Amino acid sequence: MSKVLGIIAEYNPFHNGHLYHIEQSKKTTGSNYTVAGISGNFTQRGSTSLVNKWEKAKCAIESGVDLVLELPVLYATSSAENFAEGAIKILSSLKVVDYISFGAETDDIDILNELAEILYSEPKKYKDSLYLELKKGLSFPKARENAVMKYTNNNKKYLNVLSSPNNILGIEYLKALKKYKNNIKPIAIPRYEAGHNNLSYTGNIASSTAIRNIIKNGAFDIAKKLLPISTYTNLINNIELGHIVTDISVFEKQIIYQLRNMPIDKISLLPDVSEGLEFALKNTANSCNSIVEFLNIIKSKRYTSSRIQRILLYSLLGISKKDIALSKKVQPYIRVLGFNEKGKYLISEIAKANPKLNIITSVKKFTDENLNKNLKYMLEKDIWATDIYTIGYESDSWANLDFTNKIIT
Repeated sequence: MSKVLGIIAEYNPFHNGHLYHIEQSKKTTGSNYTVAGISGNFTQRGSTSLVNKWEKAKCAIESGVDLVLELPVLYATSSAENFAEGAIKILSSLKVVDYISFGAETDDIDILNELAEILYSEPKKYKDSLYLELKKGLSFPKARENAVMKYTNNNKKYLNVLSSPNNILGIEYLKALKKYKNNIKPIAIPRYEAGHNNLSYTGNIASSTAIRNIIKNGAFDIAKKLLPISTYTNLINNIELGHIVTDISVFEKQIIYQLRNMPIDKISLLPDVSEGLEFALKNTANSCNSIVEFLNIIKSKRYTSSRIQRILLYSLLGISKKDIALSKKVQPYIRVLGFNEKGKYLISEIAKANPKLNIITSVKKFTDENLNKNLKYMLEKDIWATDIYTIGYESDSWANLDFTNKIIT
């Protein structure tokens, strides 16, 4: 009997660690088909993809993924919770996925599941502890970690689990599976050698963060060792074309312009802005002209760099709290970015399993024919995000690529 593996990823860029994860996931689950939901041109930690979403899809398909779907930008740039919920809603709606696999620093799925249950059910003792930790001025992730440790009486098996970024995302996937009562079986694959934010590398494995820094610094001889040859070739081709966007600082002038131009009440409507943070954002934008300087001024123990960068990204893309609330209410569409022959068959099986599913293979057709205003609005945000992204190109900064670019096959 055929088995389908689901993966949620950013692939920024697709590297040898991702290839290892796919191969180990297939081996562990015995899956015949693999579908990946990937972030598009902007990412969950408030930055940009090195190459556009179609190029990322191409790299994934060349390395063993059969079907690549886009996570709408309202999920892809959200907090870990909404990122995970959006991705799980998409994989669940396909009605063909048997497994979801994610990389984690802790590969004991039982430990991750136990923590997910606490965070999902939110017992009163835990909520009371979380409230007290937040009152200390800690960031939400740190306050949550402390509250969980207190709730579990400092059980050593949970120590540092919630301080690791891939564990956090994995736990959010498990929470979402509980919330939507889904039977997809989760598996955790231990990260191989390189930690998420580790800037060093060992052998042919490095984190995405390290690789982006290596590429930004022009050390392509090192990058070549850390990427599958197809990814490396793709990357060099895009650099030569001027179609690469290294990070959010490419848009720093536009972002600072936006924040200087926005009144305080509009800044307060950006997602993740609370407790008067809008005043600090406004004052900082009025006193600096670079993202690095902005982050150095405003980050604190309460506000992580990732949270601030997401806010900056929201200001650039025009994403509001109302938009994020909308994304939480809807059943998202299925946006196809690419597929191989096996993926083509998988699309037909998905259509059979869920005939009412909104599968987008033509953006124009969907915008012309679909009557669901919420889904059309979400897709317009994706289109706008691509139009903004290409401004970061050195050349060929065309708009409307969502209408003109073909699905990768």
